[in-house]
Amino acid sequence: MIRSGGPGVYAFGDEERAQVNEVLESGYLSRYGSEDDSRFKHKVVTLEREFAKFVGVKHVVATSGGTMSIMCALASLGIGAGDEVIVPGYTFIASISSIIMVNAIPVLAEIDDSLTIDPKKIEQCITQRTRCIMPVHMLGNPSDMDRIMAIAKKYGLYVLEDCCQSIGGTYKGKETGSIGAIGAYSLNVHKTISCGDGGMVATDDDELYERAFGFHDQGHKPNRMGLEIGNRNIIGMNMRMNELSGAVALAQLRKLPTILHKLRESKKQLKDMLVGLPHFQFRRINDVDGECATMLTMIFETKDLAEKFGGAIGAKPLFASGWHNYSNMEQVLSKRTAMRAGCPYNCDKYPFGVSYGKGMLPQTDDILERSINVSVGVVDAGIGASYGINLNSSPEEIANVGENMRRILLSL
Repeated sequence: MIRSGGPGVYAFGDEERAQVNEVLESGYLSRYGSEDDSRFKHKVVTLEREFAKFVGVKHVVATSGGTMSIMCALASLGIGAGDEVIVPGYTFIASISSIIMVNAIPVLAEIDDSLTIDPKKIEQCITQRTRCIMPVHMLGNPSDMDRIMAIAKKYGLYVLEDCCQSIGGTYKGKETGSIGAIGAYSLNVHKTISCGDGGMVATDDDELYERAFGFHDQGHKPNRMGLEIGNRNIIGMNMRMNELSGAVALAQLRKLPTILHKLRESKKQLKDMLVGLPHFQFRRINDVDGECATMLTMIFETKDLAEKFGGAIGAKPLFASGWHNYSNMEQVLSKRTAMRAGCPYNCDKYPFGVSYGKGMLPQTDDILERSINVSVGVVDAGIGASYGINLNSSPEEIANVGENMRRILLSL
């Protein structure tokens, strides 16, 4: 395998360089500039508008990172101290830490064989303090949004879609992030498209948009381009994307349809070579036509078989995939935060009786112990994808990887 990174990293080329050079030549590095100056290229604003059109929503706010996008989305929903947010136990730690950092309480839920939140297990997590469900479209596989939205409607809950790993994914014809109240995306180095670090927040709701924009920019109202005095209605932070990041992201967004087409073709070729072989099943895809196809995930019959196959290809089962498995999030399990008094999460036991520990999600543990990731577009040992193919792999290279996997599977 070559360098670690997502499909966007492998697609980087002249288009990104041209966009960045325009910004460097303009002298405007901030997202804000003079609308009367033709040198100002407003890359971030253009990115927001094009991303909104791509996703099919009215509003988008570009941020400095995916974690910031999740925090921004939570803040726009008014999630705060003592509120509970249901989130799957298999996700990157940012999904959970963002909840903690707005002083809310993450309630971990089981995943199913799609490696996304198990809708059958959500209702047992709901209490009178639950405010939001955060499905994570993990590894580019959209969550079972029909069932999740039905549960949210039944209990009057917000749905915040964590789309950090699913830019370009769809569920029954709708882009991930456009189904719930609000969606959060990541543009870091391991995502479908990348600008190094960056994120997006998407919503159709005018009020949520105004709050999200304000939270990401010191309380400012949307659409300012220069200095604004007064007129702020919330206290915010600085989560702004700069023009250089916006330039790269804009070039990448325009390549996204091509990237997705190539990923889906490559995954089909690799997957077709393994159909019918013994010892495993492919993870369930909630929308076969809508997944991003960044990963091929195999769920083995036993933990032992997964370990043997993983050892043969130089990969580990997903149970060992670092801060994507709740059991490995030592700072979460031991409740270590930078805050002190006043944060519900810092108590020895949550004030409302919510507690964590290894083994608390046995269904999730079992699935992760038996699962192996094979890269299709995301090359990342941290998520267990240290073997496989990448965006630029040729049909011959894909065939070689598939043949090697066939040989190993038949020898187990």
